[in-house]
Amino acid sequence: MPDGSQQLLHLVLGGELVDLEHNTFKDLDKVDIVGVFPNYAAAYVAWKAKAQQTVDNAHMRYFIVHLHRLLDPEATNPAR
Repeated sequence: MPDGSQQLLHLVLGGELVDLEHNTFKDLDKVDIVGVFPNYAAAYVAWKAKAQQTVDNAHMRYFIVHLHRLLDPEATNPAR
């Protein structure tokens, strides 16, 4: 990155769940891919905005996926 900071990619996605006990989406075709973000802080802002928009639907959930952990599972960096 131009400013020298480490890029830790995060994905924000969500959708309606089958039930409240499991993280199983009701319809994968309707999963909302919010976007990929360069750090946890940016992903959290996007996640919070989407979560607040859907607060009236108890089955709607948004998640932050730590893509950098999937891309480099050997990394020992504890950063989010």
